[in-house]
Amino acid sequence: MTTKLGAFVLGTPDPPALADFYRALLGWEEVVRSPEWVRLRAPEQERPSLSFQLEKDHVPPTWPQRPGTQLMQAHLDVQVDDLEAETTRACALGATVQEHQPAKDVRVLCDPHGHLFCLFLPGA
Repeated sequence: MTTKLGAFVLGTPDPPALADFYRALLGWEEVVRSPEWVRLRAPEQERPSLSFQLEKDHVPPTWPQRPGTQLMQAHLDVQVDDLEAETTRACALGATVQEHQPAKDVRVLCDPHGHLFCLFLPGA
């Protein structure tokens, strides 16, 4: 049996808007777009892809986690060559840097809909 990861899917109240953020952040291209579903892929690579599905009642996680709050179930790790420059660029696109940072060579941010993601340097 052969298996491989086909896609990672984020729930969001506005799939097109969140897809636009990640398309700009990652430089990926759009494959499918509707109000309820958008799929992105890396140029010249069909899979794995990053998709966004409509979840009208999406509740962003709390970071760092605290009892009684929405917990993070998953996050994206994005490797970058220049942590400061890419953090600045991500913020210009609509991300926010989180106060709690667990490591020197990693930056924890939230996308415009509250999903956590990390920018990290090679070797981190």
